[in-house]
Amino acid sequence: MREIVLDTETTGLDVSKGHKIIEIGALEIINLVPSGKTLHLYINPEREIDPDAIKIHGITDAFISDKPIFKDIAQTFLDFIKDDTLVIHNASFDIGFLNSELISSGFPIIKDDKIIDTLKIARQKFPGAAASLDALCRRFQIDNTHRDLHGALIDADLLAAVYVELRGGQQPTLLSDEDTGNIDAGLNITANPHISFKEINKPEKPARPHSATQSELEKHAEFLKLITDPIWIRPD
Repeated sequence: MREIVLDTETTGLDVSKGHKIIEIGALEIINLVPSGKTLHLYINPEREIDPDAIKIHGITDAFISDKPIFKDIAQTFLDFIKDDTLVIHNASFDIGFLNSELISSGFPIIKDDKIIDTLKIARQKFPGAAASLDALCRRFQIDNTHRDLHGALIDADLLAAVYVELRGGQQPTLLSDEDTGNIDAGLNITANPHISFKEINKPEKPARPHSATQSELEKHAEFLKLITDPIWIRPD
């Protein structure tokens, strides 16, 4: 199952007031494991960035001035996401901006059935609790100390780790040794250090030093009589 974890940064908060996307960060996960494939784009919005927005993401007008406009990167973006599901935190915000840009550039929009909103999932799982990306990182003990400012690819990376936890976490004990080796060799886990496997370490029980006593065997036989229609005596 291929999914794309995605985040954007913008010139401001309100797409209806003409604000635009200035950064897209996306990474590919296959069956909840990062493949190592990412897309990171800076975009010239052809308008000024609000000072309050700069305080959030640190992207300035001077930095973005020589970057391509959205229309010039739209096909690259669509080629990367293909027709796969997008995983986004507070998806209505990002999708509102993306679809506005896609429409104005003459490209098809992203449909609602291709979107998973992790904010909605978090609010359903933890009603009444803080559900920001930072709050979820704290809840799941995901290291986000490198996140001084918002950044599309950094946030997508953190969101991928959060999404795995919201889906129940990785379960390496369900994988064979061969499968685990293939993942380690082929998917470059170290490229995405914020997504980690949960180790399940159970102490081994020592072997019983003696056989069951005659009294234990008799009690076991009496217990089996209490079970109705046991499968081990059913006819084939």
